[in-house]
Order: sequence, then structure tokens, then C-alpha cells
Amino acid sequence: MMFDIVVIGGGASGLLTSAISAERGHRVLLLEKNDRPGMKLRITGKGRCNVTNDCTVREVLDSIPTGGRFLNSAVSGFTPKDVMALFDKLGVPLKTERGNRVFPVSDNAADIVSALRRYADQTGVTVRKGTAKSIRTNDGGVSAVILSSEERIDCKTAVLSTGGVSYPLTGSTGDGYKIASELGHKIIPPKASLVPLEASPEICSRMQGLALKNVRLSVTDMTAKSSGKKPVFEDFGEMLFTHFGVSGPLILSASAHMRDFQSKKYEISIDLKPALDDKKLDARLLRDFEKYANRDFSNALGDLANKTMIPVLVDLSAIPPDTKVNSITRQQRAALLNLLKNFKIEVIGPRPIEEAIITSGGVDVREINPTTMESKIIKGLYFTGEVIDADAYTGGFNLQIAWSTAYAAGSHISERTV
Repeated sequence: MMFDIVVIGGGASGLLTSAISAERGHRVLLLEKNDRPGMKLRITGKGRCNVTNDCTVREVLDSIPTGGRFLNSAVSGFTPKDVMALFDKLGVPLKTERGNRVFPVSDNAADIVSALRRYADQTGVTVRKGTAKSIRTNDGGVSAVILSSEERIDCKTAVLSTGGVSYPLTGSTGDGYKIASELGHKIIPPKASLVPLEASPEICSRMQGLALKNVRLSVTDMTAKSSGKKPVFEDFGEMLFTHFGVSGPLILSASAHMRDFQSKKYEISIDLKPALDDKKLDARLLRDFEKYANRDFSNALGDLANKTMIPVLVDLSAIPPDTKVNSITRQQRAALLNLLKNFKIEVIGPRPIEEAIITSGGVDVREINPTTMESKIIKGLYFTGEVIDADAYTGGFNLQIAWSTAYAAGSHISERTV
């Protein structure tokens, strides 16, 4: 059977592109290398699926450090409100949480996948397991998709929705980059974004497994020339110490702002007591020191810090652990206060790209029509989602890119003779 459109990759953007195209009367084949579509989508947002961010188009674009200008047309054409309306129509109630993050009421990512699969089935999409090896062309346009089995599937339109190279166990192994490159497209080398960080092993490994909540974190580029270095990232939330460094929501968000590890050096600063200014924290220290006046310093911090962190704080404070609390000087107390408000960690670099949530890099957007997502090089070749060189911060913005590019491709494919 000849198909009008072959969509390669059954993730978020591939599922939606397929359904939109089929809804407009085209014969669509969705090729997915896994046993079932939506594998990566099922694990997003810790299995809850942060569907989008309930904000304006401008706020979405401001949250896309790579490719924001290119995505202006697509996001304007299919906004967060449109995404929310779509899933409401598909029978998935949504809710909005802190930071305007939108989740299914059920807190179950599988509900999003099931809704998209039903949408595809109802519109007549043929879903098939298979791995695309290459795309054939004729007279400058798509003519067929060749599978790894060498089977040829004739078509006039092909959509690369193959994702990046993060979470390879879900099928994101960079297949789309290879296919696009063979067709003449430039590929911006992929690198990790939204990824845990390797940092100060002599500090972090000692606190492995410790989760910090309600802390304020800032990241500074230490190579910046200005005397009063402005943080490249600041936020409030949760993080985790690991054997290699740091992870958790705050760290993943911060990593997206740390774009150049080759030429820059980054430092993390953690405010362990953000609810207390210096004056109030000093008063708190004085009360605790009065309470534990006759104890050794190493045994007097239980009300201030987690027991896993106390030995590290003691060492970094430079106050001898056996110092009696009633003999700690004002200068020593000031040093401890600064440590609690400004706990510094040197960042070594990102973890491997396979551990990243999102890939930065991909098909060069200068070679893609920003309105239609069609290749400027090959007629009938389209790109959606993470395979494109566009990525965003956390908060539902990366899935918004997937939905917006899928809608742009699916609707514009249907406007032309396939």
C-alpha cells in the first residue's frame, strides 16, 4: 500500500502530526521502532507529564534559549491554550500547578499517550513497528522511506519526528540526524540540556542521597569579566546530592542556562536558609549557640542542618569540631552564617548526554521553513519536535515545542497536494 505521508517516530510530535494529517483525509503511516508509541512521553515529568505551560506566546518564546525566534510562527499558530483545549477535547482533564506547569489531573503520563493514540486510531492512522534507515528522493522531493529491513514504502511526504539522543532506551538514538544529514541537511552537534551535573566530588559524594528542599540556588559564570558577576540562573526549589555531583529539579533547570562548559567555568551557590536574612539567621545562631553552649561545635548544628550535611559544614567552616560552642568567636560565627547563606559548589560539567532529559542541537533551523516545518532543501520532507535544533527550559516548554511544530507540519502538509 502506498501512503501519502510516512511519519517516522511515534513520540509526542509524531503522534500529533500523524493524527492531524490523517484527520484531513490523508493516508498516514506512523513508524515507531519500539513495541508501542510514546515511550519517552510516558516518563516525562517523573511519569506525570508536564504537558505545557499556561502562559503567553511571548513567555513561551522567552523560555526557549535555542530556536525561539524560529519557533515564533509555530507557537503562535498552536499556543499553550490550544494544547490545553486539545487534550480537553480528547478527554484528558488538566490542572495548573506552581510555575504555570500543566499536568493531567490524574498525574499519569500514560493518559496523555492513550489520548494521542486514540486520536490517531480514530483518524485512521496506520501504526506500525519499524525502523527507518533512509529517505529516497526523486526530482528534489521525497519518494520513499526505506526500512532497516530494506523494505521500501512509497510516499510523497516524510516527517522526521525521531527525537534527539537523550534517553536512548526510549528509542531516541539520533536516527533522524543521520537521515537528515544524508539528505544534505546541516546538523548542529547535539549536547545535553536539562541534565544532572558533575560537581565538587569531595563535597557532594559525602552527602550522597541528601535531598534539599526549599533552598535558593544561583549559578554564576566565574569567567565573566564584570566585578559584580550577575547570576546566569536563580530559582527556589529542590535539589539532590549524588555520588557524581548534583541533580534534582533545580539542577536540571540550571543546566539549561549553562550552555558553554568548554570556555566557561560555573559555580553554584546554595542559600540553605532563604527564609532568613543575615540578621535573622545570626539571631538564630546565637539562640542555638546559647542552647548548646557547652557542646562541641560538631554536635551543636542538629537544629540547623541535616545530619548528613553537618560534617561537611563543620569542615568548610574551618572551626575545629571540638571547639566548645561558648568559645566560638564573632568572626567564626560570621563565617558559618556566610556558609549557610552561600554554600558554594564548583561545577565540573554535565553528565553524559544519555542522561539528559532534552537534547540541544539537531537539524539546523535555517534550513527549515518556520511556518510549515518543511525542509528548504527537500520537497515533502518535514521536521517536528526534538530533532530540530530548538530546546527550552523546564516547565512544559519542550513539550510545547513538540505540539506546536507537530501542528505546523500536520496542518500545512494537508494544505498542499501530497
